[in-house]
Amino acid sequence: MKKAGVAILGLGVVGGGVYKILTDKREFFKKTQGLDITVENVLERNVERALSLGIEKEKIATSIEEVVSNPNVDIVVEVIGGIEPSKTFVLKALKSGKTVVTSNKELFAKHWPELEKAAKKTKAGLFFEATCVGGVPIIRTLIDGMQANDIQSIKGIINGTTNYILTKMTYMGYSYEEALKEAQKLGYAEFNPTADVEGFDATYKISILSSLAFNTKVTIDKVYREGISNVNIKDINYGKEMGYTLKLLAIGKKTNSGIEVRVHPTFIKSENPLASVNDSFNAVHLVGDSVGEIMLYGRGAGDLPTGSAIVSDIIFALRHEDFYYTPFRNEEDDKSAKFQSDFNTRYYLRLTVQDKSGVLTKISGAIAKSNISIMEVKQTSFVEEGKAEIIITTHECYESAMRKTIDKLSQMSEVYSVDGVVRIED
Repeated sequence: MKKAGVAILGLGVVGGGVYKILTDKREFFKKTQGLDITVENVLERNVERALSLGIEKEKIATSIEEVVSNPNVDIVVEVIGGIEPSKTFVLKALKSGKTVVTSNKELFAKHWPELEKAAKKTKAGLFFEATCVGGVPIIRTLIDGMQANDIQSIKGIINGTTNYILTKMTYMGYSYEEALKEAQKLGYAEFNPTADVEGFDATYKISILSSLAFNTKVTIDKVYREGISNVNIKDINYGKEMGYTLKLLAIGKKTNSGIEVRVHPTFIKSENPLASVNDSFNAVHLVGDSVGEIMLYGRGAGDLPTGSAIVSDIIFALRHEDFYYTPFRNEEDDKSAKFQSDFNTRYYLRLTVQDKSGVLTKISGAIAKSNISIMEVKQTSFVEEGKAEIIITTHECYESAMRKTIDKLSQMSEVYSVDGVVRIED
């Protein structure tokens, strides 16, 4: 039976979950995997936290040097998060020849090439299943399950916090502020929720997933990002009336004009499988040219779901002698890839306008002059004396054309304000 030692850097929610799985299921892994996996070190500043989990005092390391010099440690698990000291710790582990398993999406999205270069140099493994979509095995699917496919698109709900907030707004009628407060109370959202609600977390993840899907390094600066903090309950409700559900989608597409990658609030048809993914659950929808459509669904965060992904990587590393490195040119300055930032999609607009005859004709004319075709126009309700609210949906058009059109509409005397702009994915 193969024996292996693991070190865990950080015993927060995820680190604690990893420790629990490895210790509670040690005999299970012996029986089902032929592996005897033990935790040989933990690096945790809060010694009491480590002791409360049942970790022997002699296994609590005081420095990364102590971890990487331990001959009993084969795999280092990094679950600290952020850039530093995580980056320094991971590089030291890789340079010492230790295989690294990480859940750190920000570190990986920003410094993947540097980490992989260090891993290649010492022939160490570098595994990152837990960086994206919690316990859902999306990384392994892309690497080991979709080789026969030229992947055409990847779309997903990949942030549990924003999905929980939008679920409460959609089905409970909460305002954004009310839903965020509840998410914080339940531990789904941080005290400072910026990384989640402004789309940074989803941006890191879609950067990683799109790189694997399209065999091209997709840096985070290539991802258009827009969060949910400006989402209005009015737009959610009007969308529902029109058969749409609002989600924060991460989207990657391979088009004739290049690769487009974006994160933003999106209306999707309510019968779309992604529309039924609620609360803190995540899902990813893939389209391959051979297999067609695939959707993976599950818990996107949490101690045991994310711990499950990390332990899966540990076992995979121990059962494979040849480690996987990206076959594409994994470099930040790769100029060979072609990207499309002026993406093509449908739009929903909500405007407050003068309540008088001829206004709709003028607005429709202004939109038509921008070569944008209107699909539907609807007057929703009386706002106040002399004002009305209208909803417009368009056929597909370019983002640049829509931005110019919104500027043009905002300057019209008949338009008091452009109150809502949501992209629509069919």
